[in-house]
Amino acid sequence: MLADLRASGWRLLVSARGVLRHEGFAYAVDNGAWTAHQKDEPFDTGAFMAAVELLGASADFVVVPDIVCGGVGSLELTRRWLPWTMQRTRRVLVAVQDGMAPADVAGLLSERVGVAIGGSTEWKEQQLAARAWDASYLHVLRVNTQRRIRLCAWAKADSFDGSGPSMYDATRRQCTEAVHAINRQVNLW
Repeated sequence: MLADLRASGWRLLVSARGVLRHEGFAYAVDNGAWTAHQKDEPFDTGAFMAAVELLGASADFVVVPDIVCGGVGSLELTRRWLPWTMQRTRRVLVAVQDGMAPADVAGLLSERVGVAIGGSTEWKEQQLAARAWDASYLHVLRVNTQRRIRLCAWAKADSFDGSGPSMYDATRRQCTEAVHAINRQVNLW
């Protein structure tokens, strides 16, 4: 599967809750909050710190700890972790969640601090369709369909992730096709 991902031009998002290796790919580091959310477990501080210490310095970015669908409470957690994470990485991303607005994070953003759009699928898609977020770097979390890839392009996202391409050949092919179609598209307006 890794050979297929490499041949298709994919990169890796290494989860703090997963195996901490990048297999020679360009990569970013996720904080593991999604895994904790799925398993109804608390955020794993130790796993996040270990991932950042091992991989953070060479990562394209690190997603600062957040609370999935946690709104402003998520932002409070992110603010606490932001200084520590910035000392160890080149770029960090603030994960925005349901109910947050661009004004909530405007004071945090800079050339080294961008945005990762998370939250519920419905909220995320609304944010993408509205092109609501302007940041030096814009990433979209959990994108596993051609439709969402097109929304990412519409919103001018710099990158997106999704586990589907690494787990299912059909999803990898469909998502790769969507990315290639967008890259070939000529804007007529």
